[in-house]
Amino acid sequence: MAYLSKHCSWKRIMAIFFLPLVLPGFAPRSEDSFKSPARFSWSYLNPSKLKKRSVGLSTETNAHGQAYFTLEGHKFMIVGGSIHYFRVPREYWKDRLLKLQACGFNTVTTYIPWNLHEQERGKFDFSEILDLEAYVLLAKTLGLWVILRPGPYICAEVDLGGLPSWLLRNPGSNLRTTNKDFIEAVDKYFDHLIPKILPLQYRRGGPVIAVQVENEYGSFRNDKNYMEYIKKALLNRGIVELLLTSDNESGIRIGSVKGALATINVNSFIKDSFVKLHRMQNDKPIMIMEYWTGWYDSWGSKHTEKSANEIRRTIYRFFSYGLSFNVYMFHGGTNFGFINGGYHENGHTNVVTSYDYDAVLSEAGDYTEKYFKLRKLFASGSARPLPPLPRLIPKAVYPSVNLSFYLPLFDILPYLNKPVMLETPVTMENLPINNGSGQPFGLVLYETSICFGGGLSASVHDSAQVFLNDKSIGILDENNEFLHIPKIQQGCQLLRILVENQGRINFSWRIQSEQKGLNEAVTINGTLLRNFTIYSLDMKMSFFERLRSASWRIAPKTYKGPAFYWGSLNVGSFPTDTFLHLPNWHYGFVFINGRNLGRYWDIGPQKTLYLPGPWLHPEDNDVIVFEKIEKGFYIQTRKKPQLQN
Repeated sequence: MAYLSKHCSWKRIMAIFFLPLVLPGFAPRSEDSFKSPARFSWSYLNPSKLKKRSVGLSTETNAHGQAYFTLEGHKFMIVGGSIHYFRVPREYWKDRLLKLQACGFNTVTTYIPWNLHEQERGKFDFSEILDLEAYVLLAKTLGLWVILRPGPYICAEVDLGGLPSWLLRNPGSNLRTTNKDFIEAVDKYFDHLIPKILPLQYRRGGPVIAVQVENEYGSFRNDKNYMEYIKKALLNRGIVELLLTSDNESGIRIGSVKGALATINVNSFIKDSFVKLHRMQNDKPIMIMEYWTGWYDSWGSKHTEKSANEIRRTIYRFFSYGLSFNVYMFHGGTNFGFINGGYHENGHTNVVTSYDYDAVLSEAGDYTEKYFKLRKLFASGSARPLPPLPRLIPKAVYPSVNLSFYLPLFDILPYLNKPVMLETPVTMENLPINNGSGQPFGLVLYETSICFGGGLSASVHDSAQVFLNDKSIGILDENNEFLHIPKIQQGCQLLRILVENQGRINFSWRIQSEQKGLNEAVTINGTLLRNFTIYSLDMKMSFFERLRSASWRIAPKTYKGPAFYWGSLNVGSFPTDTFLHLPNWHYGFVFINGRNLGRYWDIGPQKTLYLPGPWLHPEDNDVIVFEKIEKGFYIQTRKKPQLQN
């Protein structure tokens, strides 16, 4: 389709935003159908304008059978963009939302991650970066509508698709089904979550115009009653706004549920997909819940990119055909800490720390070519000027960090929480810690005494380093469950197995068996090993507070094996954003003032870690690196991220 030429009035095309797909020709109305160059501003209807609330987001059809969205009776187009509050420092929520609005969008969409809000069963966290209510109310204040996607499963490339790991303690609790244990857990979660959402709904004066039922169940479905149960769980607790489902083309029918609008997820403008959805519900408007502006990266793979021209061309076509849409992602943010997910493709692969997604706005909130092309496109069709562009957040280069002190892994054990003593090992989810919820993220160290060598057999997930006392003797992973243990010359020695959860699979039926750690019998020459001491390395802030009192040693020039390294980053009087570059470091995690920035890995494609300015103190900041393989030299800072294509 040609772009905005002198022969085509873009504002006239926008005037027909509410028209449905024309079947079987599947084409927009011609310009000749219109007598006047009517204009449309999709930002005209905003939370501050609509004071009288009664109808909410609805769908209607005209006399010609053409379907469209309405809001309080006014024709309405959803022009949405995804920004996940839990992937963005709270101090930057306003900046990101203003940039969404300035680009021309009228709606923000977000998932709600159960696994972060209820890491321990019955203990809920909606504080700081997880303050959902504050995020939604901020969007309202700025004049944006909100679509919420509360799951319980969300995918989103987060650990276990957003389901809490303690659900895996019971192998009989079939996830995403009407299994008694699972729906009881969902009900208790919704009992806490939904009351927070109720006053945020449109008809209660809030900005929430729609709520999604589960997520992409058509790609998973193995319980025909499940979606109906989740829908009723929302309705029975007081959700009154429009309900949606969201699936790809192959799943839109089996993932739908009566009483909810089926929406579709696409990678491009796919005529046949929209025709299929239209035929399935021909009295409803088409809504693209996810138009993927890029894709996530995984460790060891090439960086994924999608051209700005392709994005512009596709969104222009959405407008031309009158399709409401949501871009996924407008701003991806960061998988801070251990929250990244994984997938299984010729083995376990995990998602990188950056969730940049090659999105419209970069990981650090910077404008991209996609942003400017879309803003120009939206501005050309808007009856009102778009808001001015917010200023960019400055980036800085700081002095290099020399990590002058270190502690080998086994020296920090006294600063961990009290270890668990068990006859045989269990996975991290089944450790009797955290009020019976096990360990959600991080690493686990298993220790036992052995008096003979031979063939060690252990099933680990995801990867493990094996030691005799302090000496590394090999690696175990899902593809390598056997290792030769050298002959014990005299007495007994300590066998140590350090296992890392690299990110639970977030998609497909495999989520059911994503327990991490040692999950089967550990043997040498067929003899079962017993009497394990098990340490949880969840790397919480409290651990680093205790570690400050440790007797740190002067770091040698070289050191092989897992160890913690400590240094100081001086940022002067006015700290701002930067990117950390770790040349000659191999694999590990970086903690700034106790905050986990996420994983680094020299296999790429991600080569830098985003460090938000609000997480820095004026002057000196503690930097601790947990390196698993071999010490590097120093840490550099940069103004821009670095990727390895």
